[in-house]
Amino acid sequence: MVEIRRYSSDKAAEWDAFVRQSKNATFLFYRGYMDYHADRFTDFSLMFYEKGKLCALLPANDDGRGTLWSHRGLTYGGFLMDSHCKAAQMCVLLTALNDYLKQRGFSNVVYKHIPWIYATQPSEEALYAIANVCRAQLCSRDIASVVPLGHRLPFSTLRRRGVKKAIRAGLCVKEQTDFTVFWQMLEQHLWQKFHARPVHTLDEIMLLKNRFPNNIRLMTVCKDDVMLGGTLIYDCGQTVKTQYIMASEEGRRQGALDYLFGQLLERYEAEGRKFFDFGTSNKVGNDDLNESLIFQKEGFGGRAVCYDTYEWTL
Repeated sequence: MVEIRRYSSDKAAEWDAFVRQSKNATFLFYRGYMDYHADRFTDFSLMFYEKGKLCALLPANDDGRGTLWSHRGLTYGGFLMDSHCKAAQMCVLLTALNDYLKQRGFSNVVYKHIPWIYATQPSEEALYAIANVCRAQLCSRDIASVVPLGHRLPFSTLRRRGVKKAIRAGLCVKEQTDFTVFWQMLEQHLWQKFHARPVHTLDEIMLLKNRFPNNIRLMTVCKDDVMLGGTLIYDCGQTVKTQYIMASEEGRRQGALDYLFGQLLERYEAEGRKFFDFGTSNKVGNDDLNESLIFQKEGFGGRAVCYDTYEWTL
């Protein structure tokens, strides 16, 4: 009853049409986004059909060592479903997936579940099925800080002080279309503090910005046209996510980020959005808590939503 086809570029329009009406997809799953790093990941995305009708997608890559990842190059992955998908059907799809992968030499699967805040309807059928059918085990859990817009907690005393400093200093929020200055500051900050680099290069993020101008936006805090900090926003509709956050030393002294996020939370709440996701606060390379980072995010009223990764053997 189930036919599985590996994605190929001639199916891009069909893939994107399904993403557009999926109950748990975001713009990260459009091929224009997924394929920007095709040179770094061997795509092994799958399309599931029942009676000739496309019923689910699985964005995935082959690591070349017998593991299928869903998807190693994305913040989250997992099955994309429409509103008609039900639990028993997903169990059938997972059974078919495991048979399909074993026949092609795979030995295990790493599955990055899509956090529930990105779904427009309840959509954890796959989460049940990977446990019930695949006996999947939790292998990693990252913790994100999320603000429920419309039911916000007040800023902490420290964050409120920062907002007042920024107002007294005359800071203002500006959206930027040229990311060059921000990216230079971001790269310097990440290297000095963590010996790390942004996941995206400037050329890559500008390519994605040009493809998704309404979804990828750079919001900055400036004083007299001097950038003191900012955040790259991934606008996913009901949920808005910070992809990168950065403030200069002067910006930290002036409360730049406190003011910026105060303004953004008010703006997105007024627009009727549901959630503001500050992203995860785990140390690089493990699940340990980065306490200083999450302290700041919780000061804005963020509370925990987990980004889970599961694994099972075929």
